Amino acid sequence: MADANSSAAALPAQVHHRAHPQAKAGYGKRSAPDQHRRTGKDFAHLPPREASIATFIDRLPEGAAMDAKTLAAHLPNYGQAACRTALRRLSLEGHLRRVTERIKGDGGSTHWVTRTYFSRTARSDAWWADFQAGNVPGPQSQPRPRPEPPPQPAGKPPRSQAYEALAMAGRMDPRMTLSAADCTALEPLAEEWLARGSTPADIARELTAGLPPEVHHGAALARRRLTDKLPPERPAPPPPGRALRILECTTCRAPGRPEALPGGLCRPCRGQPAPDTPQAIPPTEIHRRAAAIRVNLRTLERSST
Repeated sequence: MADANSSAAALPAQVHHRAHPQAKAGYGKRSAPDQHRRTGKDFAHLPPREASIATFIDRLPEGAAMDAKTLAAHLPNYGQAACRTALRRLSLEGHLRRVTERIKGDGGSTHWVTRTYFSRTARSDAWWADFQAGNVPGPQSQPRPRPEPPPQPAGKPPRSQAYEALAMAGRMDPRMTLSAADCTALEPLAEEWLARGSTPADIARELTAGLPPEVHHGAALARRRLTDKLPPERPAPPPPGRALRILECTTCRAPGRPEALPGGLCRPCRGQPAPDTPQAIPPTEIHRRAAAIRVNLRTLERSST
């Protein structure tokens, strides 16, 4: 029986299996361009809760609703407050930005939509600033370096999501129980499924659907299904071009220029006081000028009569 250890980037232990809702047409999740290939260590630099939620968001389809309320409804281990905190942390780590965009409708008219761009590859503020300006960031805008994940206890190496998916098949149907050696040998095939957008649950379902009454060699059947039923590659997201975009604070949605939203957060949401704005004209001078205007108006009224 394959050992199914959980990793820091694994999906939450309990996830509602009903279909995740799509946002209103034109809104919702959008994948950032030029991301690294998906691996089992994409979010190992994050705390367990944020890594779990980030992994869930990464698997959501384009246009899916990913506000805190919707996430909490589908991640019963976390409430809305926890999801809001996680989204804030993901923004600070460079994984997402909220953006208001002007797009063209079917009739040629334009309207504004709010989207949340998500990147499993952590990006720097400079990268997001280039993206907001309508540029596809080039090689000069490199992802921010990630800290090395903490060392694992001796004797318990972390298992990848591909390994977990193969082990899950045996738990779903004992006829497809695979040994640890089988899971390791089939891991590269399952990794390709994950890279093409499948989830571990998708892989396990494909391996256990429509089984014959007896399975004499589960590993051979799994290899055949992983090869023959490999889903097509996901199309690359279209280049953003020169679309008009305005960044918003991830927490309060206040609009701002990229330099005013480091980490995707405005000054108050970062816990910093607003800067003092000097008065262009002192209040006493304003009162003096207003009084002079009133005197002039009364003089004009008397002269006109």
